[in-house]
Amino acid sequence: MSKVSQASPVRTFKAGPLQVRFEHGNLRYVQYHGTEILRAVSYVVRDRDWGTLSPVLSDIVIDETPDRFCISYISTCQNNDVELALKAEIIGTADGMLRFAVDATPDGRFETNRCGFNVLHPIDGVAGQSVRVEHCNGDIEETTFPDLIEPWQPFKSIRRLTHYPDAGLTATCLFLGDEFEMEDQRNWSDASFKTYVRPIELPWPYLLDGAKTNTQSIELSIESSTVRSAEGLAKEKGQAEDTPIHVIPEIGSGHVFPKTGLVITPEEANQSLACLDVLRKLAPQVLLCHFDQTVGHVGTDLSAFAALQKQFDAQYELEYVVVCDGNLDQEFRALKDDLAHAGFKPDSLLVCPSVDRQSTPPGSEWPDCPPLADIYNAARKAFPDISLGGGMLSYFTELNRKRPPVDMLDFVTHATNPIVHAADDESVMETLETLPHIFRSARAILGPGKEYRLGPTTIAMRQNPYGSRTFPNPNGERICMTHDDPRHREQFGAAWVIGYGMQVSATDISRWVPAGVFGARGIVDAESSSFLPIGDVVETFSAMAGKPVLPCRVDDQKRIAAVAVDDGTHITMLVANLTGQSVNVEIGGSVGRKALGAYGTLQLELPRSEVLN
Repeated sequence: MSKVSQASPVRTFKAGPLQVRFEHGNLRYVQYHGTEILRAVSYVVRDRDWGTLSPVLSDIVIDETPDRFCISYISTCQNNDVELALKAEIIGTADGMLRFAVDATPDGRFETNRCGFNVLHPIDGVAGQSVRVEHCNGDIEETTFPDLIEPWQPFKSIRRLTHYPDAGLTATCLFLGDEFEMEDQRNWSDASFKTYVRPIELPWPYLLDGAKTNTQSIELSIESSTVRSAEGLAKEKGQAEDTPIHVIPEIGSGHVFPKTGLVITPEEANQSLACLDVLRKLAPQVLLCHFDQTVGHVGTDLSAFAALQKQFDAQYELEYVVVCDGNLDQEFRALKDDLAHAGFKPDSLLVCPSVDRQSTPPGSEWPDCPPLADIYNAARKAFPDISLGGGMLSYFTELNRKRPPVDMLDFVTHATNPIVHAADDESVMETLETLPHIFRSARAILGPGKEYRLGPTTIAMRQNPYGSRTFPNPNGERICMTHDDPRHREQFGAAWVIGYGMQVSATDISRWVPAGVFGARGIVDAESSSFLPIGDVVETFSAMAGKPVLPCRVDDQKRIAAVAVDDGTHITMLVANLTGQSVNVEIGGSVGRKALGAYGTLQLELPRSEVLN
């Protein structure tokens, strides 16, 4: 037995076949015999804008043997000068038992949107699979985790969840201390189903009473009915770090790579005129021109788009935020007049009511807004000769909750953002797992044949649907819902966007906007006017547009992403390491082994004969 008074903020603990990662006071990757049971168990404190407060840990005590571990600590966090003290204990044993309990005591009236446990179930091997739900009143529901993404909570009033993560394994999670419910976090591109404390339909923010202790606990029990298979034991041992990951391009996806677009504001259009060489080198097929009178854009600002249109050949899509403060016909006639006066002729018009950029959570009243059908009719009347699009300028969540009358539209769109709920490197990369679920669920909403456009999809958040603002990030940290994430400008951003491109390439999405031109979400370094790492990748994606996709079979898509296209004589391939460790890659054909450093990327331009045998 060993006891220590402090520990690294990130450390793995084992009790027989049970394994967890202790990370800054919470747990990630709860595994049993190498099978992931839970993605995370976290005690979370949110402010009134759903920002996550960061607790300061102290007095960490660890008691550890081969068959048991016990971790205790205290932590504090502050909001509006009121301190919340947390006392936590985590116990795990070799027979598959795990308990995480927290006592929370504020020294005054503590304002919060949520204070308590979040439990994350993974999505791979879980979505669409069986689950038993015991509700707080004792009722038992034998059902399944959602297959397509649920817009609202799939399960409410949860006391206990039982699921079956692998053959012969049964995992039961007990929730104590308050009422819990589940949301389908795939809505926000999180790779999890989240069971969280306190029904979202109750008022928020709310106040915790000063000096009154709230106690919550999560108790997990895992039962194994069979001897672990060779496959399960292999998972438990893991793959040797130097074992190469195979990437094998294959023929026959039937998809072509989508058009590549960049989002641009009137201010950035003026900047682009001074950097036309850079824009011409990147050669995007589409410029998504954002125009929003609610933030001060006026009709004369459209002249910046017109000036750029004269100098740079591309498709121009006007992303128009509908004010909806009066007669819709008059608003769209005024927009038409402004466009004519500016000399700007967009190829398509994307419209979205301003109020729909803010999310409407369960139990909340929908804001005043004309029916979408009325908005689309007014837009079509004013602009009968160009393609009309709708959907959401925000994220899939909002599209899923307010589904447009798609038969009135030529195309439908939404964006995504990976830092709504978590902003550490692993969580951001894990959002790539969710994209096939989002694309499949969106297609179910759109129906067959309707054009599906995507974007913007940057790491940094351009607008926060869940609060009053995006969060500043002057120190370049990993924080949720910030408008400026440093990873966008680093090698990480290049690797992540290749992972995104791999998932997009397997769909029928026609246009994708992976970045802007300038600023925190741009592809150009402001000082040198040269491409950032993500700019080099987006340049390649732009060159891939319209070419047949070669699906790449990858041994481990959580560590390596690959996307390839075929122009009939040559193969263009992008490969990315999605981890912070070096990885060896074995590429099919005669290409051979390549070593990729942390978040390293690789571009190959090869004759077909060297790749496809």
